[in-house]
Amino acid sequence: MNLYGSHTYMWINANGERFWVKYHFITDQGVANLTQAQADELVKTDTDHHTRDLFEAIDRGEHPSWTLKMQIMPLDEAKTYRFNPFDLTKVWPHADYPLIEVGKLTLDRNPTDHHSQIEQGAWEPSNMVPGIGASPDKMLLGRMFAYADAHRYRIGANYNQLPVNAPHSPVHSYSTAGLMRYQLTTDPVYAPKSKGGPLADTARYGEPAGWHTDGDMVRSV
Repeated sequence: MNLYGSHTYMWINANGERFWVKYHFITDQGVANLTQAQADELVKTDTDHHTRDLFEAIDRGEHPSWTLKMQIMPLDEAKTYRFNPFDLTKVWPHADYPLIEVGKLTLDRNPTDHHSQIEQGAWEPSNMVPGIGASPDKMLLGRMFAYADAHRYRIGANYNQLPVNAPHSPVHSYSTAGLMRYQLTTDPVYAPKSKGGPLADTARYGEPAGWHTDGDMVRSV
C-alpha cells in the first residue's frame, strides 16, 4: 500500500526560503488487495496475517521499500490558492504540484524485542529536525501537543531516554528529574543564569521554522 503524510509541513532550504510540502511514500511492491470474502475469512482465522507477512518477508531478505515523493508549494501561494491547502481533508492536485522524487524508505530488519522496540516506541510530529517545521494545519498542531502528552502518560516523563526513542547524538537539556530518569543533569537547571541560559543556536541551525499569519485563520470552500 502507499503511505501518505496527510498533513502539510514546512521545509526551509539552505538559503532560508520556505515552502509548504506534503509527503507521499509510493510502494515499490505494487498495491494488492483482498476481496471482501477473503478479508472476512482472515479476520476470523488469522488476525495477524498482514503483520506476519511483513515480518517474514523482511526475514527472507525481501526488503519492502517505498519511494518518497514530495509535493512542494511556494510559501506565498497558499494565501491565494483556490482552497485551504492546510485542510487535512483536501488533496493537492498533482497537476498544480507534481510529485518530486527525493529518496527511498526500506525496511531491512525486524525488531528483536517487541516490547522494547515496538510497544515503547514513541513517535510524534512535534519531534522535528532543523529545516522542517509545522504549518497552520490545525490537526497537525493538535497532534504536536497531544502525541507527546500521551507518551508521557503511557510510558513516562523520560520516554525520550529509552534507546528506541533516543537520538544517537548527545542531547543537552534543561529538563531534570521525573520518573525513571537515568541521564544525569550536573549543571544548575535554571535560566537565565550567569553562565548563560538556553538560547536558540540560529548561527548553526538558522531561524526557527515558523510562519506569520497575516490573514484569516479559517477558510472555507
